[in-house]
Amino acid sequence: MEEYFGNELVKKFEEMMEINDEFYFDTEELEDIIVYYLELGDFNYADMAVNYGLKLHPNSLDIKIKKLEVLLEWEDFNTAKQLIDELKGSSMENTDFLVCYAKYYSNLGNPKKSIEICKKALELEEEQNFLNNFIADEYVNLGDPFNALKYYQQALKEDPLDDYSLENIMICFNDLNKSDEAIAFLNDYLDEFSYSEMAWSEYGQYYFVRKNYEEAIKAFDYMLAINSGSVGVYASKAACYEALNQYQKAISVYEEMLELEYTKAFTYYKIGLCYKALKQPIIALNYFQKSLREDPQFYLSMMEQSYLYEEMGGMPEALHFAKEATLLNDDNLDYQKRLAFLFIDAGKFEESLTCLKKLVDAEPSRFYNWYAYSEVLMLVGEYEEAVTILENAIKYHYRAELFYQLSNCFFNLNEKEKGTKSLKKALDLDPTLVSDMQKKYPYIKDEVKKVKSKEKKRG
Repeated sequence: MEEYFGNELVKKFEEMMEINDEFYFDTEELEDIIVYYLELGDFNYADMAVNYGLKLHPNSLDIKIKKLEVLLEWEDFNTAKQLIDELKGSSMENTDFLVCYAKYYSNLGNPKKSIEICKKALELEEEQNFLNNFIADEYVNLGDPFNALKYYQQALKEDPLDDYSLENIMICFNDLNKSDEAIAFLNDYLDEFSYSEMAWSEYGQYYFVRKNYEEAIKAFDYMLAINSGSVGVYASKAACYEALNQYQKAISVYEEMLELEYTKAFTYYKIGLCYKALKQPIIALNYFQKSLREDPQFYLSMMEQSYLYEEMGGMPEALHFAKEATLLNDDNLDYQKRLAFLFIDAGKFEESLTCLKKLVDAEPSRFYNWYAYSEVLMLVGEYEEAVTILENAIKYHYRAELFYQLSNCFFNLNEKEKGTKSLKKALDLDPTLVSDMQKKYPYIKDEVKKVKSKEKKRG
């Protein structure tokens, strides 16, 4: 009834604004209108309501405090400070003012002052749950989970069904490495509030993290008994069965999920993964295809199809789906590596170069990226570009393999002096690789003999 009345007030206020008229509202009505806009996040209308309220009731402390709330939302701290100074003398026994006063210091990054003000507000014995949560949040900002835990627990005592307090209590226990106390607390809480979805969720996550999947499943079953329409809980329960390698049970849970979902692409994908784990690739492919029918841009299913086709020897199809997936997720380096491999496997060396360049640019610290990139450049006869790449690679990785490659490039470019110099460095760094390198780069076979012969003469 109150919500209906509040909406009627808002309609009346907005009608007044539209026709550019002036209606009368008492202070309580104006507070309701302002609160409505604040909760909606419409601070422009909240400000208009505040200003109109102060025009009608210029001495109203309650509306001035609402003005302070709007200023804090807009982060207009200078004007807020002026208003705080104006109100301090008359409002230090007003909980709403003290909350704004505390928020002011919280927003300025002064949690200690904010806590001090909130503790004064607690003495007024109003909004106890809110204030205890506020204080706890500020202790979190101070990196003090011990005191944060105390105040979250006090907040939960004031409102035993406050999910925010409950969730943060568990976070604090975790930050304090008090896992035994955490589960003892949860068990006590569930003894009294056995229908708390949040408590069962925390219980399930607690055991899931500790890989006690059977106990986690019990928690998720309780949650589904309380709320059978909770899609996320089905997903958590299915994940437990997957972790236990009980893929058929996981599939059954995912199938229950499908009946509740509007967008089914991810669930079909998960079912496909389960069938893949069960070594049933044809059924897995079917589910990945269903996933793509639901969402044609679901690249996870595309890449899984690529893997399955590769396993079944369908390399053209594997390449096709890898290309499609990578186009949709261009920044994924694992996808770029896979696509490069499939291009090379298909003899499409030129196409692989785009992927290899991205890998070198993104991960210069990875030796193999440079090695593969220069190798492919040599395969397509781009020896000058390969030299540039190898000279850059050596700045990151002073390794024999790169000097062997560099010598091969120089010999192919008929720059024998540079080739010999690079080959000598390669032999100095790791002579054990020479046999493999001669097989890969026959051009250097005779050159190795020449370098070794010179070395013997000097000896």
